[in-house]
Amino acid sequence: MSTNQSAAPDVTRRSERSRRAIYEAALALVVEVGYPRTTIEGIASRAGVGKQTIYRWWPSKADVLLEAFLDMGEQAAQAAGQVPYTIPDTGDLAADLRLVLRATVDELRDPAFEAPSRALAAEGVVNEELGRRFVARLLEPQLQLYVDRLRAAQDTGDIRPEVDPRIALELFVSPLAQRWLQYTGPITYDYTDTLVDYALNGLAPR
Repeated sequence: MSTNQSAAPDVTRRSERSRRAIYEAALALVVEVGYPRTTIEGIASRAGVGKQTIYRWWPSKADVLLEAFLDMGEQAAQAAGQVPYTIPDTGDLAADLRLVLRATVDELRDPAFEAPSRALAAEGVVNEELGRRFVARLLEPQLQLYVDRLRAAQDTGDIRPEVDPRIALELFVSPLAQRWLQYTGPITYDYTDTLVDYALNGLAPR
């Protein structure tokens, strides 16, 4: 029997290469030409795969982009050694919140993040099913990080025990999201630092 037989092709590895190429193509096209002009055909051509390959895995370009965007976040977290990611707990709640919100500002101003994120947010408004998956798979896990940090602050007496962390986090997260989505003002460190100050200290005279 010959020992020189060629090995069978690794279908799993080939599929993973194709999947990664599709992710990269989808993200690149959204940045370069915008979401409306991004098509399944364009993604397939850029990724070097057949259109049928994409349709076998995803029903629409929005689904491709959602998975590509989630994968981009996972890859970035792994590269930074931050898996699983948690909001730092240095014992100074205000400083910890300022730090994570400043990092969020950096993301929101990065075209590689901004273009697909805006596209998914807009598509989620008109596509309810996609919107629900976008919230469940991306937004809610991120919001839970704030909940965990605020609960830890309650344990140390830095926040009143009756405060609902899920509502409290919206005092600084929601204004930032609204300003970013609707271009109502600049997205800066000073802005998010001020949100933290207002949220933790209120508006009444001290």
